[in-house]
Amino acid sequence: MKRRIALTTLLVADYEAAIAWYTRALGFHLLEDRDLGGGKRWVVIGPGDAQDAALLLAQPGDDRQRARIGDQTGGRVDHFLYTDDFRRDHAAMLAQGVEFLETPRQEAYGTVAVFRDLYGTRWDLLEPKR
Repeated sequence: MKRRIALTTLLVADYEAAIAWYTRALGFHLLEDRDLGGGKRWVVIGPGDAQDAALLLAQPGDDRQRARIGDQTGGRVDHFLYTDDFRRDHAAMLAQGVEFLETPRQEAYGTVAVFRDLYGTRWDLLEPKR
């Protein structure tokens, strides 16, 4: 049996704002957007196609979930966006107003910088060492 992790849930306050930010600022694609009724939607975005790992955007169902928007991991980096050209993507993201929390740095595993999405979720932009 072939298996893979396909989706990771990301809590967002508003579907439309999240779709707009991720597609504009990060160049992600809207892969799926289905109305599930009752104000719920199945919204999938990602940097690649439907065969790659992607994010399921989810609006919170209660106050406890709402409190976790932007901090699903207690302040740690939550997602890792790999790139084959750090400088290209870093410059493009800066041009789109993405907030980086540090200057790019070289690590044993590659070039990396932490940025925040529109809700404060921490991400690594990472070009792995070849």
